[in-house]
Amino acid sequence: MEHVLHDGRVVTLREAEVADAEAIVAYCEEVAGESDNLSFGAGEFGISVERERIFLGSVLATANQVYFLAEHDGQIVGSLSCHGPQRVRMVHAVSFGMTVRAGWWGLGIGAALMDAMLAWAPGAGVTKINLSVRTDNAAAIRLYERKGFVHEGTETRCMRIDGVYVDCHRMGLEL
Repeated sequence: MEHVLHDGRVVTLREAEVADAEAIVAYCEEVAGESDNLSFGAGEFGISVERERIFLGSVLATANQVYFLAEHDGQIVGSLSCHGPQRVRMVHAVSFGMTVRAGWWGLGIGAALMDAMLAWAPGAGVTKINLSVRTDNAAAIRLYERKGFVHEGTETRCMRIDGVYVDCHRMGLEL
């Protein structure tokens, strides 16, 4: 599916395939050094291409999991990975993580990826979506609130970056 960004450029949104593993690993290694808002920093992604292939195969085979890519001219500029537990009592609730390449921030890629996830969720039996976001990441929090997510709590010391602890909000959306 094509999406027009705020600056007029067009990105293609699609579900990742096993064949995307190498490009995804390279992308994650690159974005790791662009922001302290991720759960991993520069040199910390630590997933091999083979392990990523296995992971993508598992995502494709599991009803309550999806991995979306945003691409421009064949280059990954954003991703959203949504996953949930497999226990019957919990299969309805998923969590997601999202990345956008720094040069593409503020153009609507995150919103487009979230819209793709929200369109996918009902068909996957998902009725609750959860996320964790740094308490000081105001832009992301505004996006999540615009999409209907509400604050459900705050987790203290959810990350430690260069010896400094960071708190995270837990947010959720009931579908």
